[in-house]
Amino acid sequence: MTLSKAIVMSRLDRPFKYYDSIGSTNDVAKAWLETGAPDRAAVVANAQTRGRGRKGRAWQMPPDVALALSVLLRPPTRLVPEVAFLGALAVYDLAAEAGCSMIGIKWPNDVQVQGKKIAGILPEVVWKGPEAQGVVLGIGLNVRTDFSGTELANYATSLESIVNRRLDRADLLGSLLRHVDYWYSQIGEETLFTSWKSRLNMLGKRIEVQDEVGTATDVLQDGSLLLRDDFGVQQIVQAGDVFVVNGRGAGA
Repeated sequence: MTLSKAIVMSRLDRPFKYYDSIGSTNDVAKAWLETGAPDRAAVVANAQTRGRGRKGRAWQMPPDVALALSVLLRPPTRLVPEVAFLGALAVYDLAAEAGCSMIGIKWPNDVQVQGKKIAGILPEVVWKGPEAQGVVLGIGLNVRTDFSGTELANYATSLESIVNRRLDRADLLGSLLRHVDYWYSQIGEETLFTSWKSRLNMLGKRIEVQDEVGTATDVLQDGSLLLRDDFGVQQIVQAGDVFVVNGRGAGA
């Protein structure tokens, strides 16, 4: 079923903009945020043609197969890094609610089920001088995307492929935003960071990130990863794709 404006309106309790097809929900959301969009407003699309992930990677979403949305949040500037935590936790909780098991968060915010990526999360900050006007939290959730026969089949999966039943994308949208709201209410609280940390699936494992190999030992309050190399030297990694060494790679 097409995710129409009328259906979205019946599920949401906040201001929103809906598009049957759009280049990027994040781009529209950033422009809206700069012109005074209220906290927790959302941009939703049934199809996305110029979406992007981290490092500017392209991410296209054909009609009727996934969720593409951006939530506009206005946390205090000092709490901006925590928006990535709450986005990952919201998707994690939604996957659990749908009946998935073996769920984990691959640092920093890729949600995986059975070792395969089920969603991409891209927070983008809108700055006004040294202060953040707000954060656009972009979420792309694979609902019934078919990756079979593609190079992504070993790295990505969809909710329906895991739970083996049809899911209503409008219901998923409403549930996802409720989870976003809950974790947003926890921003600045220790429970948000500890909940995110406890769901990371690579701590204690030998990994490769940014051409460095070592053991992922911990994460810092700002989300940075601590990596201990083979000489016992601890490094702080702030961004990069993580691959488990001698195991199933999960970076994509």
